[in-house]
Amino acid sequence: MKKIKIIIVDDHMMLRTGLALLLKENKNIEIIAEASDGKEFLNLLKSHHPDLVFMDIRMPNINGIDATREAIQRKPGLKIVALSMHDDEEYLESMMQAGAKGFLLKKAGSDELQKAIEVIMSGGNYFSQEIMSLFAKKMISSNDREMIELNSREKEVLKLLCQGFSTQEMADKLSLSPRTIESYRTNLLDKTNSKNTINLVLFAIKNKIVNVTKI
Repeated sequence: MKKIKIIIVDDHMMLRTGLALLLKENKNIEIIAEASDGKEFLNLLKSHHPDLVFMDIRMPNINGIDATREAIQRKPGLKIVALSMHDDEEYLESMMQAGAKGFLLKKAGSDELQKAIEVIMSGGNYFSQEIMSLFAKKMISSNDREMIELNSREKEVLKLLCQGFSTQEMADKLSLSPRTIESYRTNLLDKTNSKNTINLVLFAIKNKIVNVTKI
């Protein structure tokens, strides 16, 4: 099996070291480089070709938002996971708009790291439960809701998307084919006028289609 090539970007060396140790528990992962800020990371991209990047948000020189946006412009298929602190709430939506595929708190353990990698590398998006709760507190308080009717199956698929299930996992859980799941995803994107899966998750939270406290 081809190893997943990863770059870790964070301005704290101890966090990079700890994260690398957790990731190396998976024999299918190869840490190909580390960077202490966005500028160093973007320079690394000239000679390194990662599949996945763990990206801190607040860093000197070039922050994680700008580094994510620039990296994805250079390498459109690159998958980036934001590493967040509890007080990063105001930056999370900007990271999503920049193209991040997932969000993890820096205190995430080995099991959650592996789950996030599995989901994101299979084409999904991953949000830690605590970060989903942050979004909920911010967005559910808004009265700006869109009245869009979804059938029961669409709501089931949307809830599983919010839980971070991959396409195959959703197919298995609902006894449907992966192609059918993708069809539901496409229909949901069209119906809610969402650009991507992350926007779908925000839509679901904002419109109280999913109860974050029960996800």
